Amino acid sequence: MHPVVGPHAPTAARAREVAELLRSRLDDPTRASAELPRRLAAAHDASPYLFEPQAVVRAASAAEVGALMAGAREAGVPLTLRGGGTSLAGQAGGAGVLVDVRTDWRHAEVLDDGRRIRLQPGLTIRQANARLARYRRRLGPDPASEAACTVGGMVANNSSGMTCGTTDSAYRTMESLRFVLPSGTVVDSAARDADDRLRADEPELHAGLLRLRDRVRSAPGSRATIERLFAMKNTMGYGLNSLLDHSSPVEMLAHLMIGSEGTLGFVAEAVFRTVEIHEHAATGLLILPGLTDATDALPALLAAGARTAELLDAAALRVSQRDPGASPTLRGLTVAGHAALLVEFAEDSAERLAATLADARGVLDRLPAVTGTELTRDPRERARLWHLRKGLYTAVAGARPPGTTALLEDVAVPLPRLTGTCDGLIGLFDRHGYSDAVIFGHARDGNLHFMLTQSFDTRAEIDRYARFTDDMVDLVLAEGGTLKAEHGTGRAMAPFVRRQYGDELYDVMRELKRLCDPSGLLNPGVLLNDDPTVHLRQLKAVPTVDPELDACVECGYCEPVCPTADVTTTPRQRIVLQRQIALATAAGDEERRRELTTDYEYAAVDSCAADSLCVTACPVGIDTGAAMKRLRAERHGPLAQRTARAAARHWKGAVAGVRVGLSAAHAVPTPVTRAATGVIRGLGASELVPLWSDDMPRAGAPRPAPRSAPDAQAVFFAACVGSLFAPEDGPAGGSAAAFLRLCDLAGVPLVVPATAGLCCGTPWQSKGYPAGHREMAERTLAALWTASDEGRLPIVCDASSCTHGLAQLTAALAEEDQARYPDLRFVDSVTFTAEHLLPALPEPRRLGSLALHPTCSTVHLGGLDDLRAVARAVADTVTVPDSWGCCAFAGDRGLLHPEVTAGATAAQAAEINQHGYDAYASCNRTCEMGMSRATGQPHRHVLQVLVEAVEPLA
Repeated sequence: MHPVVGPHAPTAARAREVAELLRSRLDDPTRASAELPRRLAAAHDASPYLFEPQAVVRAASAAEVGALMAGAREAGVPLTLRGGGTSLAGQAGGAGVLVDVRTDWRHAEVLDDGRRIRLQPGLTIRQANARLARYRRRLGPDPASEAACTVGGMVANNSSGMTCGTTDSAYRTMESLRFVLPSGTVVDSAARDADDRLRADEPELHAGLLRLRDRVRSAPGSRATIERLFAMKNTMGYGLNSLLDHSSPVEMLAHLMIGSEGTLGFVAEAVFRTVEIHEHAATGLLILPGLTDATDALPALLAAGARTAELLDAAALRVSQRDPGASPTLRGLTVAGHAALLVEFAEDSAERLAATLADARGVLDRLPAVTGTELTRDPRERARLWHLRKGLYTAVAGARPPGTTALLEDVAVPLPRLTGTCDGLIGLFDRHGYSDAVIFGHARDGNLHFMLTQSFDTRAEIDRYARFTDDMVDLVLAEGGTLKAEHGTGRAMAPFVRRQYGDELYDVMRELKRLCDPSGLLNPGVLLNDDPTVHLRQLKAVPTVDPELDACVECGYCEPVCPTADVTTTPRQRIVLQRQIALATAAGDEERRRELTTDYEYAAVDSCAADSLCVTACPVGIDTGAAMKRLRAERHGPLAQRTARAAARHWKGAVAGVRVGLSAAHAVPTPVTRAATGVIRGLGASELVPLWSDDMPRAGAPRPAPRSAPDAQAVFFAACVGSLFAPEDGPAGGSAAAFLRLCDLAGVPLVVPATAGLCCGTPWQSKGYPAGHREMAERTLAALWTASDEGRLPIVCDASSCTHGLAQLTAALAEEDQARYPDLRFVDSVTFTAEHLLPALPEPRRLGSLALHPTCSTVHLGGLDDLRAVARAVADTVTVPDSWGCCAFAGDRGLLHPEVTAGATAAQAAEINQHGYDAYASCNRTCEMGMSRATGQPHRHVLQVLVEAVEPLA
């Protein structure tokens, strides 16, 4: 398949022309770019379609969006609004101007004690729900993509999810919208005179909406079709139910914006009514003999109070059996034509849940379940069951052949037609050769998802997909269903809207689009399209680039956790740019390849914090940070590798040299030191020498002297970063000294080995020096094996990133040596304190408030609860910012590329500085440096704060 770089790709000159015009419409012209890498990085989304935009722009206000619409119209190019890029049907990309309405749109305001919330479109659903959690409330829609799906995407697609049904969707829970029409008119539906303003500002639109309302209401056939289709989950075409549910043009228009996929206007703000969180739940996987048994069970289960009922067909069950978390019963089942329902009952109190379950027991006992009907309330068991359901996507997508695309489609049918539809889909999978396809979905709503893997590399494969799609459309429409229930129409189903609704209602939709967007500016070709083959055009090529990255489905789940997302590139973008480089290379386009590879060095490789939070969010387990480390290693020549290994061998002297250098630098006026480091960086050492700044710490104290104890309970390995960089002001004297003192106060004896010259290995790992990493691993692990009595004692480290590095150190050894230290256990000092010291320490003198910055390594180590426990031991109120994320200081990234840390910490720093706190804490020295720089407040290790609170007063 040819890459999308031919006649559809704009010339560089045209792209620059469009970008220059748009820059004049922005308060900050640098927010518009025509650079090829930026355009291609932004172009990819979770769908199988790809368009190369002519310009990418970050809009920062509703006025700017309106000005950009006018500029794009003047330039004669279409405009597409882009949020999280998680849409699956091709509605988030376009060949004109791509406008980022995520980066600068993340404000939230909780109203009425959480019963309502005002949101900008750039927040993810998870981020919005984090603001509501303290009120025991959440948004109604609960899409599976909530970690990455933005509020704007939720509105644009009328998202729903597993539990919200048709009653708690974006459409049903929206209270008001503020939106921008293609003309530039801003409408606030919450204003008392909103309808009068719309009539005055947009008279043709206002009158046209009334005509469409009356036209639909006066046609019994149209009314019946709308009522039938919108009794189900339905995101196919425009939400014409608005014309029946509302009477005033402004309310009709506001509700038509929901599900309009960016084709009618831009939603700049939304107010939603929220729903209560039911904290008490019981869950069970009910395996039944067949699909009919499963669907027949649904009415009684729902009547008995089941809030969720997820269907898994036989193929999905077979995939679930391979999950490590599958129960022995499930793994031992010989799956034939079985089906399963994952059901959950939930209430707001344990007593109500018990009563509900008691009432439901008769229904459960009557089911022909082959493995029982027991439900569990245990949070871990419930999480394991939900992982089986949510892991279906991971299992199928991760196992697909390289170069293929994972397609996740969804339909809905009336509940009585669910079994027939499932059987029909299974038959289509067999007929068209999709042997790996699975069906799952929200059975309570008649909403089915099916997933299959598809190659678009040959005409034959595209034709196969086309035949399957035609047959699937025939099946679903014959069952009285809708071709899109949750994922939006996009381009994937646009050719079939007329078939689902009929000519009359399709013409109503066409007239609605003309009234709102007479020039066809916004997202043309999306949602309505008369080209019967548009769903087969602009299909994305997926070349293989790296075995560790090829499983990427470009879903974007990694982006919200990536600290460089607002500065350079995201994990998804790092991967798709590699794919674009491969396509350019295959096409022989040397100029394009060179432009992409030159930019990639900094934008992808050097700026990556390599914190690997991306792997915690990736549904197929890709660690893009590790891939960037490998690329760093590949560009280091033999001399660089030998030098790094020599540094590992002589680390004691290297640390001493850095400490002397820091002391000397502080003795020289700052301008002189800054100028000297600037010159050295300019000579090519920008990845080795930081640019000096006023907040550079002085050298820290030497690592603790060795000590031994016959009854020691642990080995303490003090991180060398504490001896490199002194702590913020405070009498505790750094995290190592604080931990040792806490152990003394708690009466916990330790072994402290001679650590000079030893290290966790992270500096070599992160910079891509495997030889130096192995050298350090061999020496450090041998020393700790001895100190720990061959693994009998746990090894405690006082910096979370170093603890994480130690835990990974055996992987740096030669393969034959990796089993030499099987019993070594590494524990972060915060976790050790929470588990072993807090109960034995004196009662702390309490602080009123503490701002807490968890580190990415704390997440990887599973130590968040321990960190919070230590913080709560010393402070009445502990606040982790809602906008928390990795600070991107990443050892030395914040020193070498301070712009990356500045971008990563901007939102959380602003949130922290809205209030004053009695203390500011983290659990890793360089992260403390990054947060101190970002906030202007002295961040210290949480153990320093604790030791001050328990130290006896003089």
